Amino acid sequence: MIELQNVSYAYEGSTALDGIDFKIEKGESVCLLGPNGSGKSTLLKLINGLIFASSGSYLFDGEEITQKKLKDVKFSKHFHQRLGFVFQDSEAQLFCSNVYDEIAFGPRQMGMDEETVEKRVDDCLALLHLESFKSRQPYHLSGGEKKKVAIAATLALNPDVLILDEPMNGLDPRTERWLAAFIIELNRAGKTVITSTHNLELVQEISHRAILFDETHHIAADLPTEKLLENIDLLKKVNLVDEYYHVHEDHGHELFHIHNY
Repeated sequence: MIELQNVSYAYEGSTALDGIDFKIEKGESVCLLGPNGSGKSTLLKLINGLIFASSGSYLFDGEEITQKKLKDVKFSKHFHQRLGFVFQDSEAQLFCSNVYDEIAFGPRQMGMDEETVEKRVDDCLALLHLESFKSRQPYHLSGGEKKKVAIAATLALNPDVLILDEPMNGLDPRTERWLAAFIIELNRAGKTVITSTHNLELVQEISHRAILFDETHHIAADLPTEKLLENIDLLKKVNLVDEYYHVHEDHGHELFHIHNY
């Protein structure tokens, strides 16, 4: 479904991605790991068509995605309907005066009639247990509530691919656990899920495969998640964890103690 071929990207001469190659198949759940500044967020923006590779190719369902193609309104609408992007900062994604309009925004932009829009909004409100927030102003909500509204707004278009950039940032433990379970259920329902995260305590639960970036903006490893997390020396080498990192068993689950950079 998603293929990157020798993709590189630079911000004003500063390298963010360098020779990235991988494929993601339909229905996979993949986590992008790596220290801050390794290129994860840049990659997610590129997959969503918000920026374009300096060199190399990005293909979605076998078709190369270019700036020229996304200037075509029909093609752009179809592409953006199939990929849903949940930003790291929910406040950057929310701009309407109430939660209903926030969730309705995407379907309305796609030209859906109001009856269809209302059904989509009501379904998403129910799915995320946000019915009582329908008329609330998004900027008055808590961090976790804003995250749920941002996810609801993304799911309103029923995308094939859900992409989440550091979705656990700023969430309390209870909301983290809810979001992890929700991501798992979406993947079980057939959604392709790509998540960028530092949270190694949850990454094994929400993904089957992990792609590790290093500080030189290359892919250091692309492995089944469990195998990657067992390679402590590699995680230390790319500065994702420090010398205090260790693993212990608790009720049959591995808990990871790390220093986040």
